[in-house]
Amino acid sequence: MKVALITGVTGQDGSYLAEFLLDKGYKVHGIKRRASSLNTQRVDHIYEYHLDEKARFKLHYGDLTDSMNITRIIQECQPDEIYNLGAMSHVKVSFDMPEYVGQVDALGTLRILEAVRLLGLEKKTKIYQASTSELYGGMPENKNDKGFYDEDSPFYPRSPYGAAKIYGFWITKNYREAYTMFACNGILFNHESPRRGETFVTRKITRAVTRIAIGKKDKFYLGNLDAKRDWGHAKDYVRMMWMILQADKPEDWVIATGETTTVRDFVRMAFNEVGIAIEFKGAGVDEKAFVVSCSDPNYQLEIGKEVLSVDPSYFRPTEVDLLIG
Repeated sequence: MKVALITGVTGQDGSYLAEFLLDKGYKVHGIKRRASSLNTQRVDHIYEYHLDEKARFKLHYGDLTDSMNITRIIQECQPDEIYNLGAMSHVKVSFDMPEYVGQVDALGTLRILEAVRLLGLEKKTKIYQASTSELYGGMPENKNDKGFYDEDSPFYPRSPYGAAKIYGFWITKNYREAYTMFACNGILFNHESPRRGETFVTRKITRAVTRIAIGKKDKFYLGNLDAKRDWGHAKDYVRMMWMILQADKPEDWVIATGETTTVRDFVRMAFNEVGIAIEFKGAGVDEKAFVVSCSDPNYQLEIGKEVLSVDPSYFRPTEVDLLIG
């Protein structure tokens, strides 16, 4: 039976990946951070009592800032595959806590690689490093001839999160070449699901639209409505993580849909799902969205009602306007 270790197992990707690997017959170990409130909602349905000898899913307390803890867990688990999905992954918040992002997203990756090396598991353990499209920084001159970012596109991170992740990318590549480790980067573009964290823009939009439609909320606020993203579904992307480690040789891969959507259009489509048509008026920080019509009798709002405004506090110090792979 193959053994996998997942950091960030309680997150969107980690929970879907745990389900996927369990279905593949793996024994899955997951690392979760200690918190005073419950943070395992996404994996509670697959949790098994830790003293059950037949249990194939086990949680460990740990943190990517603690090298001794990480080394001990890897030594105990003896994993065939490690999926490093743990990170402080909110780009806007990374500007508020850049040192912490560096400790977790950059040096956390190093701690895993070095633990595998020190434990003599270089030939046994394959490592997947969750990289990000934020490495590219949305720089138009770095796209390929078809207008996409690919594995050969130059990097230009424009946030502490992207800068930390670029260290994770290069240190993974370095350990692969220096120690002949099967270590791969997956440069994943945006991927969403009902399990996406509620502070991320897609979930923020869908939750707000739902509450507005049922009369629980009047309006909501967003930042850059012109931002374009390449959005896929998390279930498809975790399958690709596994496939990357099943390849004949370790490489770095871009995973994307090749299609892009503006935040503005995402908002419009979300309202359309509940039969509410909206129109946008104004520009920049003065742009707002108003109700035009309501076709679903269950969700009736006042025509002309304002449901969205731009809040400049949500703008990033350095905006990334377009990401497409």
